[in-house]
Amino acid sequence: MSWPGSLVLKCKGTNQITALRGGVRACRGRGLWTGQHGSQHPQPELVTHRNLKPSNIVLVSPNRCKLQDLSSSTLMTDEAKWNVRAEEGDPFQKSWMAPEALRFSFSQKSDVWSMGCILLDMANCSFMNKTEAMLLRKAIRELPGSLECALKQLEEKGVPDAVTLASLLPMMLQIEPQERTTVRDAIHFAFVSSSFKSSSVAMTLDVHRQPLPTHLADMLLAGSIASVLEVLQNFSSRPEVQLRALKRLLTMPEDELGLPWPLELVEEVVSIMKQHKRILDMQLCACSLLLRVLGQALVHSLDAQVPWDSAMVADLLSITRSHPDSEELIILVYSLLTIIAGQEPVAEELQRAGLFKHILEHLDSCLAHRDICLSGLGLLWALLVDAVLVDKTPLENAPALLAQVLTTYPTDTEMAEAGCAVYWLLSLQGCIKEGELERVTALLLHSVRLCQDRVLLVNNAYRGLASLAKRSELAAFQVVMQEEGGSGLMLIKETYCRHQDDPEVVENVCMLLAHLASYGEILPELLSEDIRSLAQEIRGRFSSSLELVSYAEKVLLRLEEALPPSSPENSLSLCLDGKEADTAKAPPQSTPPLPS
Repeated sequence: MSWPGSLVLKCKGTNQITALRGGVRACRGRGLWTGQHGSQHPQPELVTHRNLKPSNIVLVSPNRCKLQDLSSSTLMTDEAKWNVRAEEGDPFQKSWMAPEALRFSFSQKSDVWSMGCILLDMANCSFMNKTEAMLLRKAIRELPGSLECALKQLEEKGVPDAVTLASLLPMMLQIEPQERTTVRDAIHFAFVSSSFKSSSVAMTLDVHRQPLPTHLADMLLAGSIASVLEVLQNFSSRPEVQLRALKRLLTMPEDELGLPWPLELVEEVVSIMKQHKRILDMQLCACSLLLRVLGQALVHSLDAQVPWDSAMVADLLSITRSHPDSEELIILVYSLLTIIAGQEPVAEELQRAGLFKHILEHLDSCLAHRDICLSGLGLLWALLVDAVLVDKTPLENAPALLAQVLTTYPTDTEMAEAGCAVYWLLSLQGCIKEGELERVTALLLHSVRLCQDRVLLVNNAYRGLASLAKRSELAAFQVVMQEEGGSGLMLIKETYCRHQDDPEVVENVCMLLAHLASYGEILPELLSEDIRSLAQEIRGRFSSSLELVSYAEKVLLRLEEALPPSSPENSLSLCLDGKEADTAKAPPQSTPPLPS
C-alpha cells in the first residue's frame, strides 16, 4: 500500500514515496530524536518549525531522519496571509497542525502536537488509508474520545509499542497548549520510560560526529543501572558521556546498584579505564566507583569474594604509571588493591604481578607524600598477612625503605602504626637482615613510646619485637639496653601498667619477655628490673589463659635458674600451679624470711 503522507526518501536526486509499515519501530526513536532535536536546536537560537508533517521529514538512511522546510518558520509571520491559507488551504496539509496554529499562535508546543500526529500516522499506516488518517487527525482536535478509540485500535491490531504510545500520545495531543507536554518531557518519556535503546542515539551521533546534548545525556542516564551500563557500552568512543555515566553510578543509591557486582560489570569499568587511560578524571571517577562497589560488597559480607583477576591488576598499575603525579589516583588504586589482596586466591597473583616492587618504588620516590606512604604501607600489610611468599627478592629493600618512611614522619602515629604492622610481618617472613635488626628494633621501641594509647600500634610493635628477639640475641640486647628514653624493660613495665586489663596486649608483652629470657646474658638485666615480680603478677591475674600462663612460666623458670643457690629468692621457687614450694619436710625455723 502506498501512502502519500509517509516519509520521503532522497535517493540519488530522485524523490520516491515509500510507505512505512510495522508501526513506530520502523523509525525507532532515531527519527523522533533527530527531528525533535532539529526543531529544538537547529541553530544556536531555539526555532519553532511550525509546519511539521511527514513530507517535511527526510529519511536519509535507515537510522537517520532530517527536517526540511525550516524556512516556514520565517515565512509564516504574516497573520493576514496565514489566515487566508488556513481558511482556503488544502485540509490534508493542515491536518497535522495544532489547533492554536490554525489561529496563528505558534510555540514549541505546536511542534509537539504535530509530532504526536506524525507518530499516530506511523502507528496506524498499516491499516488506515490517507483519508481515514486525515479524518482521525481532524477528529482529535474536536472530539476528546477520538484519540482514546484510536489508541485501543492500535493495541487490538498488535502495533509495536502500542502501550508506550497509549501513554505518550495523550500527553502530546492535548487541545490546550499549556496542558501539552514539552519537547524535553516527550523525549524523556520516549527514550527512558519506553525501553528506548541508547544505541540508537549513539549510532546517529557517531555518523555525524555530533555532541550529545547535556539534557539528553541526563535523560538516558536517569534510568536503572541496566540503562546506565547500556550507555557505557554504546558510547565507548565518547569519553565525556562515559564519564557522565560513571558519575551517575557513583551517586546512585546503594539499593539501586545491584550489589554485589559480577565480574563482568567490574571488567566493564576497568576496560573503560584502560581505553581512556590518559583522562585523569575518568580514572579517578572509575576508581572511586570500584572502591565503593567492592567495599560495600565486603560490608555486606566479610566472606564475599571480590570479582577480580590478575589482568585487571596489571591494568591498574599501568594506569598509575600514566599519572605518576596524581596523589589521589595512586591512593585510590592502592585502596582498591588492598581490598583485592584480602582475597586468598588473588594474593599470590598480586605478588607475581610485581606489586611489591611497584609499592616500594612509590615509597622511595614519594617520601614527601604522606598519604601515598600511608596507603602503600597498608597495601604492603594486606599482601604480607598470611602470605606464602613466592619470592622474597622484591622485599630486600623493604626494611630500609620503611625505616626511611618512619624517620621522615617521626611523630606521625598513624604512620608508626602502619609501619609496626609491616615490620612485624617482615620479621615473620625472615625479610629483615642481620645488619638491619638494631635499627628496626629501635624504630619499634620508638613507635611504642610515641603513642602507647594506640592499642593496635602497641600490639604490632611488641609482636615485631618478640619476633626479632626470638631470632636474634642482638635484637634482644637492643631491647634491654639503656637509651635516652630509658630501657626497653622500663617501657615494657609501663605498657603493662597502661594495658593490664587487655589480655592481647599483655600476651604480646609476655611473649617478648619469654624470648628475652631465653638468652642467659640478658637474665641479669631482667632480674635487676624485677621482671620476676611482673611475670608472677601476670601468671596470677590471667590464670585462665593457657598461652599467657605458659609465657609467664617460661620467664619465671629461666629467672629462677639464674638466681644464685644461696639467694633467698631462689629458695622461694614457685610450683607451676602458682603456689609456694612445699616446705613441710624442712623445719619451720629453717625457712628463710620473705623478702621485704
